Amino acid sequence: MIKPLQASGSALAMLGLLGGMAVPALAQHRIVTLSPSLTEAVCALGHCAELVGTDRYSRWPGTVAQLPKVGGLQDAQIEHIVALRPDMVLLGPRSRAGERLTELGVPVQTFDARTHADLKRMLLALGQSLGETARAQALVQRIDAELDAAARRVPAALRGRSVYVEVGIGPTAASTKSFIGETVARLGLVNIVNGDGSLFPRVNPEMVVRRSPDLIIGPASTLHNMADRPGWRGLPALRQQQVCQLDEARMDLLSRPGPRLGEAAQMLVDCLLALPTPPTLSR
Repeated sequence: MIKPLQASGSALAMLGLLGGMAVPALAQHRIVTLSPSLTEAVCALGHCAELVGTDRYSRWPGTVAQLPKVGGLQDAQIEHIVALRPDMVLLGPRSRAGERLTELGVPVQTFDARTHADLKRMLLALGQSLGETARAQALVQRIDAELDAAARRVPAALRGRSVYVEVGIGPTAASTKSFIGETVARLGLVNIVNGDGSLFPRVNPEMVVRRSPDLIIGPASTLHNMADRPGWRGLPALRQQQVCQLDEARMDLLSRPGPRLGEAAQMLVDCLLALPTPPTLSR
């Protein structure tokens, strides 16, 4: 667990969570974000008004919808970003924009938040850059408290139940080592997709049938026809209607490793509590 202590820039660089040009804390910034999670983090730290551009997928909070959009992970619009005159560009490790922006003299910081621990380090590092160290520490503590509160709401009868968490077409799932996998584990559920390979691996639908999950969570857009997948109609989760089909807004909440992590856990618990009580759990 990350202790709420101020981390030095050199220490953060050693962790691989803060890269590129160091940016001193200024009274006012012009910030461009190239990840929804980073957009949300900037706003959670009280600097939403300093955003001058975001990636096309940033939709929360609602105020960012009106900001200029500068592309996405693989197609960031370099000229557009430079024209916005940012003194801080925040991006993820898989973005192709960092090297080119650095060559052009644009200050860049790179963050990698793939796990709960990564997220906490990211928030602390960003808080330091924005001059919001105390606020970042409080945010990290709040997320932990929200996760604990969500876990306490899970009925004892659901703890230890097996779960399959789909995150996209393929199908693609969240493994035990992903931040989503860590969230469901925090809620006392057992993920059927282990973390031996990718954090978000493509899975063989037959594997899901073999491991026969008690619960299924995922986007309504990919799960709406899951009964048509070979062998899935007989899964306990389908037979007993133990499926959380999430709309786009709730999937956005679940799939972004940002300051709303605790809110995402609460949303999952809400969905689980709304499911019919299966016969095996009835008194």
